[in-house]
Amino acid sequence: MSTLSLRLPKSLHEQLREVAQEEGISVNQFIMLAVAEKVAARSAIEYLEKRAKRGSRERFLEILNNVPDVEPEAFDKL
Repeated sequence: MSTLSLRLPKSLHEQLREVAQEEGISVNQFIMLAVAEKVAARSAIEYLEKRAKRGSRERFLEILNNVPDVEPEAFDKL
């Protein structure tokens, strides 16, 4: 584990304490979870951007043209 010193405005610190208390966790745990969530979201975006670069609209349309044009099953209708 490492130590991090963080400066927050009093109002934000108060909100942080309230939210952590409502969640039933410590402020430290809440901050750790928030950072982990943000890092995971950024990783997911990077992954999807890399995958998107490999994509091809032409290939997508080619595959889509192979899908039969039929009515959906009753359980799939909106």
